[in-house]
Amino acid sequence: MKLVTGMSDRLPPAGVLRLGRPSDIWFKPALSVVVAVAPPNLALLMPGRLDLAMYTMAGSLCALYAHHRPYAARARALAWVVVGMLGGLATALVAASLTGDAVVLVTVGAVLAAVQKVLCDATRIGPPGNVVLTFISSAALFTPQTLAQIPAHLALAAAAAAWAWLVGMAPGLLRPHGPERRATAGALNAAAAYVEMGGTGDASGGGTGDTGGTGGTGEDRARAHTLAVTAVRAARQSLLCAGRRSETRAALECLVVRAEAALASPADADPAPLRGWARQVCGTRPVPEVDDLAGPTGIGTEPASPSAPLWRRLGPLAPLAVRTALGCALAGYASLALGIGRPYWALVTAASLYQVTLTLTWSRGVQRVVGNLLGVLLFAALVPVAHTGEVALVLCCLALNFGAEALIARNYWLGSVCVTPMALLVTEFAGFQEPGRLITERVVDTLVGALVGLVAAVAVPDRRWQRVVRAERTGPRTLAATGQGQGPRPDQRTGDTTEGVRP
Repeated sequence: MKLVTGMSDRLPPAGVLRLGRPSDIWFKPALSVVVAVAPPNLALLMPGRLDLAMYTMAGSLCALYAHHRPYAARARALAWVVVGMLGGLATALVAASLTGDAVVLVTVGAVLAAVQKVLCDATRIGPPGNVVLTFISSAALFTPQTLAQIPAHLALAAAAAAWAWLVGMAPGLLRPHGPERRATAGALNAAAAYVEMGGTGDASGGGTGDTGGTGGTGEDRARAHTLAVTAVRAARQSLLCAGRRSETRAALECLVVRAEAALASPADADPAPLRGWARQVCGTRPVPEVDDLAGPTGIGTEPASPSAPLWRRLGPLAPLAVRTALGCALAGYASLALGIGRPYWALVTAASLYQVTLTLTWSRGVQRVVGNLLGVLLFAALVPVAHTGEVALVLCCLALNFGAEALIARNYWLGSVCVTPMALLVTEFAGFQEPGRLITERVVDTLVGALVGLVAAVAVPDRRWQRVVRAERTGPRTLAATGQGQGPRPDQRTGDTTEGVRP
């Protein structure tokens, strides 16, 4: 009985599907992916070569990344995403051209998934993480291919990726400091909320009872403190990777120091100026200038995070790599044993589950299954429209791309409701297929991938990486007083755990 109770506590069924607040910039990645996907697909539609859309989609989906990063950092991050996408795609296409053995292809896909997972986690690339890359490479493994075709197919992917890079960087022409401004405004608003709640619920003493503040229980104030410190750290990290120092950046740094000072001495802080500065920073007006304080952190002097070399960050991820490779391989093999024609769906499902703790992995599994099951119902409703012609098919995919990116910040399962029919429709670019079979295969692969993936998560514990993550998460408890610790990933999405994932 104790074992059952303990497992229930670790794997909570409730709250997993709760919707969070939408991202402040939910419409930007949603619009970006549509702008990145539409021109290549429409260009292929005119000569009747929509069967090549899989390769252009691979490049276009790079536009999903790095929307919260300052533009100097975004340019580098997107470039590395493109390199990673092309590397995985090339490996998959070569494997597909050399062998048709499904077991070998699943094995290659599992190894690729493990490499993509650890590299994305080690570099902290942020949402949508490794799963888009795994989806691309795994689908390519089961696409008929010859060695002679590979250069042209890679060229299509590279051209679409270059367009996606331009789409991702284009907003910088109008608001070159937009990401830093948003991060700073978030820090100011979060600090103001903490001050308004009484300012006594620090992470070291935030209990469940009332601690004498004016804005709620001690638990509420502890939560407000954690959110405020996380927002301040995200603002600091955003400014650290914003490129060369400028007057705008210096003014934003002063405002972040004000937010930190409010966290350190909430009794002496006034939330009204913090709110006012946040409103000014969010717009296009000049950044308000405030008196420079001898702040507790010294933003301009800290090295950009992460500071450790990549090879050192890869070390703790070895168990995660084994878990991912094992789970993906077993999921693919199980799908093959059941006679499913697209085992990569089960492989990608397993790859999408793995988070830093078993509880979070369980939550992601529940979200994945619920979202996919609802998604196949949406696919069944859209099929009559999509099958009216190739133009309708492309337009349906664009609408689902927008919906997935707009909704996934609320909760992963909600975004999956759009991702699933989009992935199913993409398989029809080469020709319309029988909907009933597609639905059946997707449902079976989802259930198989989720079940086998969870078994692998239990079989291969990852305690070392969990300790690393816990150490990073304890940083906010002392930041307001000491200013130490690395900044969090500034591009985490509301409702996600360690990273956002998609197909």
